[in-house]
Amino acid sequence: MSHILSAVAWPYANGPRHIGHVAGFGVPSDVFSRYMRMAGEDVLMVSGTDEHGTPILVQAEGEGVSALELADRYNRVIVEDLVSLGLSYDLFTRTTTGNHYKVAQAMFKAVHSNGYMIEQTTRGAISPSTGRTLPDRYIEGTCPICGYDGARGDQCDSCGNQLDPVDLKNPVSRINGETPKFVETEHFFLDLPAVSEQLSEWLGGRAGWRPNVLNFSKNLLADVRPRAMTRDIDWGIPVPLEGWEGNPNKRLYVWFDAVIGYLSASVEWARREGDPDAWRQWWNDPEALSYYFMGKDNITFHSQIWPGELLAANGRGSKGGSLSEFGDLQLPTEVVSSEFLTMESNKFSSSRGHVIYVRDMLSRYQPDALRYFIAIAGPETSDADFTWAEFKRRTNDELVAGWGNLVNRTASLLNKNVGSIPALDDLQEIDRAALAASEAAFAPIGELVRGHRQRQAVSEAMRVVGDANKYIADTAPWKLKTEDPERMKTVLGVAAQLVSDANTMLAPFLPHSAQKVHEALGGDGVFAPMPQINEVQDLDLPDRHYPVIQGDYSSQHGTWGRRPLQAGTPIPAPSPIFTKLDDDIVETELERMRSGDA
Repeated sequence: MSHILSAVAWPYANGPRHIGHVAGFGVPSDVFSRYMRMAGEDVLMVSGTDEHGTPILVQAEGEGVSALELADRYNRVIVEDLVSLGLSYDLFTRTTTGNHYKVAQAMFKAVHSNGYMIEQTTRGAISPSTGRTLPDRYIEGTCPICGYDGARGDQCDSCGNQLDPVDLKNPVSRINGETPKFVETEHFFLDLPAVSEQLSEWLGGRAGWRPNVLNFSKNLLADVRPRAMTRDIDWGIPVPLEGWEGNPNKRLYVWFDAVIGYLSASVEWARREGDPDAWRQWWNDPEALSYYFMGKDNITFHSQIWPGELLAANGRGSKGGSLSEFGDLQLPTEVVSSEFLTMESNKFSSSRGHVIYVRDMLSRYQPDALRYFIAIAGPETSDADFTWAEFKRRTNDELVAGWGNLVNRTASLLNKNVGSIPALDDLQEIDRAALAASEAAFAPIGELVRGHRQRQAVSEAMRVVGDANKYIADTAPWKLKTEDPERMKTVLGVAAQLVSDANTMLAPFLPHSAQKVHEALGGDGVFAPMPQINEVQDLDLPDRHYPVIQGDYSSQHGTWGRRPLQAGTPIPAPSPIFTKLDDDIVETELERMRSGDA
């Protein structure tokens, strides 16, 4: 058994998340985590809402509420949506907790004391109308290197080079379109050049990463430079140094504290479990494995900034240093980045109404239908497009007519003709071949999920479904009721086992329906455990309460592989597993999108 850290990108708490977001960080991380638990691994899946930074402050002021009130509102919305989708977090928390403040400040002090936080005078972008600092990512202009019109102030997505806002040609604020004013200001910078050799060595030893992620990460080192880790803003974590801590307008950069959330969430989880050092099994053990899930726009922060912080906190750069209070923090095993999901051939845009939020999607369609689409047609290694026509086709042709029909046909034949699971007596060659092929599929499908090739994995699982449907068609048990009832029982017993096998293979992808299929085959208890929302008290700020996602997933542990069905288990009358979509849903949804009522 290995300790597996599943570190999931932190959704920003300035609004509800749309399906493009969960296609990048949500479903892929949950499929992986659920499979790993089923494979017997000890998984810790953590994340939370990212709640600091200028965008939340600007939006809160526009709505006449405090930044914390805005964060509270959308933290709850996001928590509810992710639970509805079935994302099995061990802890989903937030960055405004007392625990997170403590961990983030301790990390800053460790990096600073080791000499990797350097104070520099820089030119910062200021909004002329508000006097507020503009974050790098909210300034756009023309890239000075490749000429791309639409480069951000921190990075050009066209050529991949790191940038500073002052470098951009014709810079404008994405917030209000005005030209920023650049003024001198003092900030702390993470000395990435001092850990660049170690970053290069670490990246050089990465095997099996998606090539686009690894190549992009290596290219970042060609122009490595110090990166500002503080900001001129009054909403965020105070800088924990004398002369800075009391400054109401200096805070830690939101991206500095957000990536530390993986560590702080692990610490909070351990504290809530009653074993404050339990998190160390996932962070200090060189044999532990850690996988970070996100969209491609966040690769820089996970393959350079966060590993740079970890190296600096460990004292492992050119300046040396000592370990922090957190011990020898291990660098990521893999950065698992997805590409972008578009919608009807256009980028998602909340402002233009070209969007569908997770909450709205799940109010009209089954969560597993969305999960299936993301798994089999999502942006795993290249951009992908969500269309309502394809969503309907995948749901009706593959989930309803393929998998759902197999389950309901098998359960109905058993219920009407036998009443229970038959014993597998007098197997013929066709039976043995079907059972052997099904059991043999577990290992390769599992390896595909471990290797983050989920599209191929779910396709292979659906191939097993197709083979099971073919077995039933070839053996035609409905014809055997009068001709050879004992043979009919054997065939239906084999069919039931094939359905059970396929259900296990599909459980990481389709956990809601996996539980229903388990029950359709007479199973009791929890087969596919679900997350739940718990209202908790802040561990360090007793007056604060907030919702977290937690769950008991122990029933899933070690269940990957064939589970022989127990002969004699009663089979209830089945009900449909999936809902067939009407033909008019495509035009209905397109019209809803055109009217902005997503």
